Amino acid sequence: MGTAIVPQQEGNPAGLPAPSRPLLSLPQEDRKAGVYVHFPWCLQKCGYCDFLSVAAPRASLDHDGYAVAVVSELGRRRRDLGDTCLSSVFFGGGTPSLWEPRALGSVLSAIRESFFAASPELEITVECNPSSLDLDRAKALLDVGVTRLSIGVQSLDQERLAFLGRLHDAAGGLAAVEAALRAGFRRVSADLIFGVAGQSAESAAAEVRTVADLGVTHLSAYALTIEPQTAFGALARKGRLPLLPEEAVADSFVAVHDTLTGRGFEHYEISNYARSGARAEHNLGYWRGRDYVGLGCGAFGTVTLPQGRVRYRNTPVPDRYLSSSSLWPEADLLRAGPGELVSELEPLSPETDLAERLMLGLRLVEGIDLEAAAAEVGAEPWPAARVRDVERLVARGRIVRDGPRLRIPHEAWLLADATIAALL
Repeated sequence: MGTAIVPQQEGNPAGLPAPSRPLLSLPQEDRKAGVYVHFPWCLQKCGYCDFLSVAAPRASLDHDGYAVAVVSELGRRRRDLGDTCLSSVFFGGGTPSLWEPRALGSVLSAIRESFFAASPELEITVECNPSSLDLDRAKALLDVGVTRLSIGVQSLDQERLAFLGRLHDAAGGLAAVEAALRAGFRRVSADLIFGVAGQSAESAAAEVRTVADLGVTHLSAYALTIEPQTAFGALARKGRLPLLPEEAVADSFVAVHDTLTGRGFEHYEISNYARSGARAEHNLGYWRGRDYVGLGCGAFGTVTLPQGRVRYRNTPVPDRYLSSSSLWPEADLLRAGPGELVSELEPLSPETDLAERLMLGLRLVEGIDLEAAAAEVGAEPWPAARVRDVERLVARGRIVRDGPRLRIPHEAWLLADATIAALL
């Protein structure tokens, strides 16, 4: 996420700017924040995964100890957030479905009790792998207050599942989705990866069709991306990773879009589709630049403090985090470094904040109201260079400008990365 350790300064260890707009002066409807809880353990690290995850058997995990540490961190961070309204909760990983529901539920209860208010229909999501989700576990998660499950199906082809490093088979992926629905979850999302070597556009379309027809309310369809610091990245650098040509990936993108929109899904973000009223509220918070409190080992967070907006990352060392429960109450959250509970800290200037909101907002079908976003962060929306870039992209059909709003038309979504880069 582009974070950096900020040199410590006497009296202002994070080097933060002077207060620009105190959080408590905002209208209550603007004081919203999501909560992201990172569970860093999984049964096996997938070759394409770029998230913090540590392979470990479930029996070896300190489920309650980790919950205690997360709740302790929550108590410290909550003191700096005023009467913020809780907009969503997301348990990600790693594999949060490995966490005992009782322990996860204790964290969820603490989160709900800690905030001034919550959205009426609070979305509470847990990411699940099919290898750790069955009907009993789904029911247990529902019982502790989870409202939405996001299931990493990834593929329905056994050869591709093995290539991706998944522990489940195709039948197991479908069974996990069915278990979530049978347990009573009204909102179930599934993840699928397309663009894998050997996969045709017809196969990609068939996979999303099969999963959609199970009754999911949301589907994320991602083109396989090779990140440098992954096992796949290492193989790619050596020329040993089979890859699908870009033209074939583009064909799959179109086939997935046509299949899901033909079944009534809204293609509301480049990689995400939803039934009516079932957009992912937590992810919308990211794409729209909303604050989110990151809790847990290696978690990132972005919050507005009286000093300004900052992004942080917690220590990525599980043993260090597990032993932190007694340290959080007196922790200095503006100190960052390898030996601290906060490993990285980055003040966000208004210009950086706006650039990131532009980058993420343009992924949405409705785009971004650039002037409203700029007013919120205190930046200039239309510097001369951006005006020239927008005019050039409009002329090429790569972007649409409607007054203060910018959006990428669907027919240009395949070029979205290059379009966004041209504006930044």
